[in-house]
Amino acid sequence: MPGQRRKRPGKTEMSEKKKSCKILAIESSCDETAAAVIEDGRTVRSNIISSQIALHTLYGGVVPEIASRKHIEKINQVVQAALDEAGVTLQDLDAVGVTYGPGLVGALLVGVAEAKAIAYAAGLPLVGVHHIEGHVSANYIEHPDLEPPFLCEIISGGHTHLVIVKDYGVFEILGRTRDDAAGEAFDKVARAIGLGYPGGPKIDRLAKEGSPQAIAFPRAHIEEAPYDFSFSGLKSAVLNYLNQARMTGTEVCKADVAASFQQAVIDVLVDNAVRAAKDFHMDRLAIAGGVASNQGLRAAMEEACRKENIRFYYPSPIYCTDNAAMIGVAAYYEYQKGTRHGWDLNAVPNLRLGER
Repeated sequence: MPGQRRKRPGKTEMSEKKKSCKILAIESSCDETAAAVIEDGRTVRSNIISSQIALHTLYGGVVPEIASRKHIEKINQVVQAALDEAGVTLQDLDAVGVTYGPGLVGALLVGVAEAKAIAYAAGLPLVGVHHIEGHVSANYIEHPDLEPPFLCEIISGGHTHLVIVKDYGVFEILGRTRDDAAGEAFDKVARAIGLGYPGGPKIDRLAKEGSPQAIAFPRAHIEEAPYDFSFSGLKSAVLNYLNQARMTGTEVCKADVAASFQQAVIDVLVDNAVRAAKDFHMDRLAIAGGVASNQGLRAAMEEACRKENIRFYYPSPIYCTDNAAMIGVAAYYEYQKGTRHGWDLNAVPNLRLGER
């Protein structure tokens, strides 16, 4: 009508696209310097990893002091590369996420310091992320249908956990290793049979040439804690087998040792996970962590889940090993829940799953 002021369209009346949420994530808990940009918790805009494996192979394992120094050398370059590949600047970001534990304290401090500096300079919220929660979150990247609750087995060089993911960032721990982590056992056995570091991928490759039934290595099952793990006895059994062969002058088939050892680990991991899925009536099972890229484990778990009508999820190998994309996904869901950390955020090398 003439003389009537037109009402300006509000946000609800405008066909504006909802602003996406972009997180810059940083990971430096061990021997990978990594940065990524994640959009809306599931889309990887960039994922840059500077690996130190070749350097630490010279020493047969990760040397913490060398790892820390290499992180300092690479961190700025990796962050800039992640921003460039994503086509964003700091002004386009909504928050900065960073691994603050568990891990090597010196390595963690490099990432935490970098994240705090960027967040402070750019006026962005800081979100600290638990490294193991990051591994679980790696499954969300390629499986848009996967949402809590589900069962997850986390298998890495430093951890072996069986958990129910009740919500994003909320876990009920059903079982954990009593001694060595599965990945740690892989590295120690690989060293014993002369394969070197990193042990997991090398044993996985060599195992294809051997017989998994050649040597009867033990499988540990703990009666009072059916979802817990123990791999130190298996590791000792392999070392004893090798020592006995050496003393008696018996020739050792490394491929058979690798295949038999790997099968013993796989049997325990699969049995515990499937038993828990049935006991807790979970129809979705995911695996995560560096050992989750083991081809023998994936095949065995997939077959066991198929027989029990359980949907099986696992990340691509690039998201199984340490990376910043998984940290960005975990940071996104923490950010959405309102998690914010202050400038006093520190590295916590022995941070337990579920602790904040």
